[in-house]
Amino acid sequence: MITVTTAANEKDLQGILDLQRRNLKKNISADEATSQGFLIAEFSPEYLRQLHDMYPPVIARLDDTVVGYACIATAENRQGNPLIEDLFTQIAQLHFDGIALKDAPYAVIAQLCVDKSVRGQGLVQKLYGHFRVLLEKDYHFGITDVACANTRSLKAHLNTGFQVIHTIGYGGLEWDVVLWDWRR
Repeated sequence: MITVTTAANEKDLQGILDLQRRNLKKNISADEATSQGFLIAEFSPEYLRQLHDMYPPVIARLDDTVVGYACIATAENRQGNPLIEDLFTQIAQLHFDGIALKDAPYAVIAQLCVDKSVRGQGLVQKLYGHFRVLLEKDYHFGITDVACANTRSLKAHLNTGFQVIHTIGYGGLEWDVVLWDWRR
């Protein structure tokens, strides 16, 4: 049975890094990237610990194996990964619902991944639902970006409640910025 909880120890963090490595675009075929989705940002163990220290990642665990995760970055821990830093810079220039996002309380989903062996079981929604419960009292919005070429991920985000608010280019790719409004 798959359980959703927060990362609690070094084994959980290593499980996140292992799952991340297996799903980086540079480590999978072009066909797999197109059909299954992919990750771009590669976290160092130090950066993952930095994220964990602020908000432990939400993980999906099958027995003792991490089969899914979602990591949160905030303004306080945005430094440490160039793609995450760029995303914060881009978000600071955007508005939503008449609000300048640079002035709004929001958390960035720094990365989400579900192992291909358990995809299609609603884990994206379960991971995000767990985070929303943890974060909505402090933040109005959950924001992330999805590579435009990653249609599977965009569909999963839209099914969770995110909406596309802008398209940007950085890191050599085009990205849809998606926002989940937690005020409602």
